[in-house]
Amino acid sequence: MAKRIIWTDRADKTFTEILEFYVERNGSKTYSRKLNKEVQVLLSVISKQPHVGIKTEKERFRILIRGNYKIFYEVDETKIFVHLIWDCRQNPEDFNI
Repeated sequence: MAKRIIWTDRADKTFTEILEFYVERNGSKTYSRKLNKEVQVLLSVISKQPHVGIKTEKERFRILIRGNYKIFYEVDETKIFVHLIWDCRQNPEDFNI
């Protein structure tokens, strides 16, 4: 059975910032729409197969890497908490999970 996906405020904010960056940079919403659709597909996979991501030091936390993006998520009994969507081209000093 698929688990429910819950976005943390931080994940929602950082992903929105990524999408807005590409809208402004490209002068078009095309890439942002494509990226959003890709992330939604990946979250659907995570929902059905929560252990698809790479294990981390934190027991219930996993990372799914796709291209230049990492999805940091936590697996609960009935839910998946998305903690962060990270564009690996960003300044690594800004990274903190």
